[in-house]
Amino acid sequence: MLKLLKKEFALCLHPTAIIFLCFAFIVFAPNYPYEVIFFFSGLSVFFTCLIARENGDLAFTCSLPVKKSFVALARILMVVIIQCTLLVMTAIAITVKQLTLPVEMLINQAGNSANIALLGFGAMILGAYNLTFFSLHFKDPQKVGVPFVIASAVVFGLIIILIILRWTVPFFINLTVPDPENIGAKIIILAVGLCIYAATTVCAARLSMKRFENVDF
Repeated sequence: MLKLLKKEFALCLHPTAIIFLCFAFIVFAPNYPYEVIFFFSGLSVFFTCLIARENGDLAFTCSLPVKKSFVALARILMVVIIQCTLLVMTAIAITVKQLTLPVEMLINQAGNSANIALLGFGAMILGAYNLTFFSLHFKDPQKVGVPFVIASAVVFGLIIILIILRWTVPFFINLTVPDPENIGAKIIILAVGLCIYAATTVCAARLSMKRFENVDF
């Protein structure tokens, strides 16, 4: 598995996956829907799977003495590493913002503010993308565009819901304040978000591995 993972990073990783990590610092943009940061991670996954398809990577990898289901798992593990890096970089950017900018500039009028709760929401978004995209993509690896469109629709639907909740539900309205205010509720959102991310990504991996076993090249 380690060798397959190294192969994914060496031969399949699209440059945008690294470039979009820097989008974590979009949290410094005033009044911006910061949840979109996590959509760009999904976009880099699309580019990675697209270039792998054009290079015939999956067919080549399946010709090696490796378990077929592990080929799909390696791709997902690479994406998980990139996504976890994005969450860490976003956490760093949020911390720097809160330590350097005045309080009045920390409230976001376009969506959820940059705080601990945003990380939980971001984890939910990433998990929803993984489950939708990979379960469709590894059913038929030649199809990359359709899974991306469907996964993007799910992501933006979730973003819209989160923004609506931010303006209509008192619990979510109270999450827009800077840290450490309402820290208990924010930690709960973060914990729930990480649990959802873990559960959906594990489901995506299992379903993808099972479906990829039935793919013929």
